[in-house]
Amino acid sequence: MNFAVQRLGLAPYMETWDKQKELVQSIDRGQLDNQLLLLEHPHTITLGRGSHQENIIFSEDYYREQGIHLVEIDRGGDVTYHGPGQLVGYPLFHLGERGNNAHGYLRDLEEVLIRALKHFGIEAGRKEPYTGVWVGDVKIAAIGVKFNRGRNRRGYITSHGFALNVNTDLRYFQLIVPCGIQEYGVTSMQEQLGKPVDMNEVMEQVIKSTREVFGS
Repeated sequence: MNFAVQRLGLAPYMETWDKQKELVQSIDRGQLDNQLLLLEHPHTITLGRGSHQENIIFSEDYYREQGIHLVEIDRGGDVTYHGPGQLVGYPLFHLGERGNNAHGYLRDLEEVLIRALKHFGIEAGRKEPYTGVWVGDVKIAAIGVKFNRGRNRRGYITSHGFALNVNTDLRYFQLIVPCGIQEYGVTSMQEQLGKPVDMNEVMEQVIKSTREVFGS
């Protein structure tokens, strides 16, 4: 699977969501190759289609006072946090090229991050029955996607994706019940390694492992 990479820096959530929708349509029309968007978001809490209101601990006014944008979106999954120091990846891939296997796609995204983390000496893995990437009993990356049915090309085109905690301020996760999971915590690469991690190096490893798992 061929794909192009776009590095968007620190990008507002709604602006990037609109960009995903436009790119998905272009891919569906055959006007554009598959895309991998890599970026960071300002402080944002997103509520996926499977969200439960009790996982939003405070009022919308409170979050606004803390400078956090609250957004209801169309991906699967529950509530999660995005913010500076977190690498967000949006693969916009035509799954018809890979047998249209939605379940396999989620496992492939996990594999991408597991391989990238291994480069830094972090032994990460999966934790049944949850989606995402874990270091022991703490979650280091969340995954939530949407499968857009193609109108012009047979099969799904993916949007949304993963959020890998690199140098993320983990205190923000205390403002929600992340992904609706109360019994386990979250971690970051910085916490695991005891030092800040270069975001550009993480992006390079994620691109490399995405090419390994999905093809160039």
